Amino acid sequence: MPLPSYEKLGVFYLGREYDPATQQLGDELLYDSRDLTTHAVCIGMTGSGKTGLCVSLLEEAAIDGIPAIVIDPKGDIANLALTFPQLRPQDFKPWVDAGEASRKGQSVDEFANATATTWRKGLEEWGQDGARIQRLRDAAVVDIYTPGSNAGRPLSILRSFAAPDPMVANDATALKERVGSAVAGLLGLLGVDADPIRSREFILLSALLDAAWRNGESLDLAALIRSVQKPPFDKVGVFDVESFFPAKDRTELALRINGLLASPGFEAWLAGDALDIQSLLYDAHGKPRIAIVSIAHLNDAERMFVVTLVTNELVAWMRRQSGTTSLRAIFYMDEVFGFFPPSAMPPSKLPMLTLMKQARAFGLGVVLATQNPVDLDYKGLGNAGTWFIGRLQTERDKARVIEGLLGSDPAGGMDKTQLESAMSSLPQRTFLMRNVHDAAPVLLRTRWALSYLRGPLTSAEIAQLAAAEGKVSPPPAPAAVTGPARAATPHAPPKASGSRPIVPAGVPEKFMAAAGNQGVEYEPRIGARVRAHFVDTRAGLDAWENWYYLAPLTAQGPAWEAAEICNADAIQLLDAPAANATFADVAGSAIAAKAFAQHGKSLADHVYRTSSLSIMRCPDLKLTSAPGGSESEFRARLALALREKRDAAVDALRRKYASKLDTPGTGRARRNRSWCANKSSRASRRCRPRSAWGAACSVRCSAAAAAARSARRRPPRGAWAASARSGPTSRMPKPT
Repeated sequence: MPLPSYEKLGVFYLGREYDPATQQLGDELLYDSRDLTTHAVCIGMTGSGKTGLCVSLLEEAAIDGIPAIVIDPKGDIANLALTFPQLRPQDFKPWVDAGEASRKGQSVDEFANATATTWRKGLEEWGQDGARIQRLRDAAVVDIYTPGSNAGRPLSILRSFAAPDPMVANDATALKERVGSAVAGLLGLLGVDADPIRSREFILLSALLDAAWRNGESLDLAALIRSVQKPPFDKVGVFDVESFFPAKDRTELALRINGLLASPGFEAWLAGDALDIQSLLYDAHGKPRIAIVSIAHLNDAERMFVVTLVTNELVAWMRRQSGTTSLRAIFYMDEVFGFFPPSAMPPSKLPMLTLMKQARAFGLGVVLATQNPVDLDYKGLGNAGTWFIGRLQTERDKARVIEGLLGSDPAGGMDKTQLESAMSSLPQRTFLMRNVHDAAPVLLRTRWALSYLRGPLTSAEIAQLAAAEGKVSPPPAPAAVTGPARAATPHAPPKASGSRPIVPAGVPEKFMAAAGNQGVEYEPRIGARVRAHFVDTRAGLDAWENWYYLAPLTAQGPAWEAAEICNADAIQLLDAPAANATFADVAGSAIAAKAFAQHGKSLADHVYRTSSLSIMRCPDLKLTSAPGGSESEFRARLALALREKRDAAVDALRRKYASKLDTPGTGRARRNRSWCANKSSRASRRCRPRSAWGAACSVRCSAAAAAARSARRRPPRGAWAASARSGPTSRMPKPT
């Protein structure tokens, strides 16, 4: 049985075309996923169907394997977690509104049965069924995060002000933006007016974060409090610290920050998953995720702080990605009022504006929804390639939208009168869609959502949903040490003599940091920094690994097979031992200066024989994972590669059959004639038809396009197979 046209070749099934004259539905509206890289805005008053349209868009993205991060200020988008493939009344019963059932004179069971029937019929009218709901559930994970609360999946927002990626730290503009947004968000949480020019608090905290992040250091709130009291620098600008911000005033600021740590319920801000964008977009197995960050339970200052940190992290993640023309991920924010205003400059505005201006090059699509167009910054509107316009409440809102549409490039052949006429009587669930990639606007009636649109979910209902699905945030795993494989052999510790051994001249002597100064006993170890070079031309691998070996030192020499191995950059050694420490005996022959040359040779031989580097490969796509990369990251990379390959095949088919698709009888040509009756037939033929694409797919395609279409439906098992490759180094590592 052939798949419906909306299931093919990276298109989003948003609904059907709508004819206002006859009030009839026309062709399916298939939105090219790549068009979303130029971002979108959805505008409509309460009751216009805005939530249904945006939920449908996120559902289509999930079915296509595209992850999304969603900020949900009201709790509406959490309905994405309410998917019931079997459409049974008992599935709906826990989520129906008992008050609404009572108003309709029905019991909860009767109302649940009626709701299930309504949903089943609604899906059938739009060519969908429970099987497509199951496809949605199988394609992506839906998780609801609740920062500052354990109702859903906790998200650690205040665990630390993590140092940004070196790419951001080395970019003066990017670092300045990130520092400014983080400080403004924190001061907003404290209730401090954060003027970047006149606020001493803003300037001091910015200087502290800038100094720490330039050195690659992360700060938690406790470290930030210590730095406020004792700054690691003497001057701020040309003034010394005491003149600019006296110690007494700094103590007051430190006390206000400390108030966050001491406030009841603060532990919830520190618990849960780390704020890591890659982990939010994909789970541990590389499955796409719709990560819904619910902030409905927070006050205004806390909401601003969360949105600012999430968008800052998203900007930093975006800049680490490679460029692509395919849609890699989606950032969606519902009810953006107050976070992206036209004139004010809240902390959240700068990172959101950065996303609107730069995210396209990295395949990140931004979708913003609001009730009034005056809520959005005009620069942001100018960077949106797709507008979904529903029912608007005031003439001022209509005028603002028309002004933006007429200023778009191209204008779509519509004048002010036509736009006013089209927007004057939009019924519910009907939107005027203006896509700059299309020749003209189109009226759209949104399809039936696969998710049960129950309405905003409360914190208690989110907790109920999380408990029902068993989604409890796992405790953080201990950090694993990356290094070569080894078989540890136990060695008896040397006997203690108490006195410090005499180390020959020319042999460096270092000491490990001790937890305390009482009862410390040092044992002899030999340390060596190893730089290993792994090369595999066929796999495209050329990587250097830096390790630090710390091996027991016996009379026969170092026991490299029992060495502790850690990251060379993480090891910390001291020049002096702890006070009142005792020392174990050490054989003089083992630490003789002339013996160290032999120790180096034995280490090089040991590393050559035993070291390995595990990588993952996908033979079908000829891709290899980065050394030390996770399976989740590699699977995400494979998904993007498949999507790029599919999109390239789509472009090739469009070019091949362009002459057949551009005939006057196609759906897009008919659409252009209905909207632009005054346009010439030559202009109509130039437009790029898209609604007729489903028909074109019946033409016999090339092998590459067929393979891409198969990958669109379900990635083959072979494409996801990951195998570990290991082997000896091709060059001898040299210890130092």
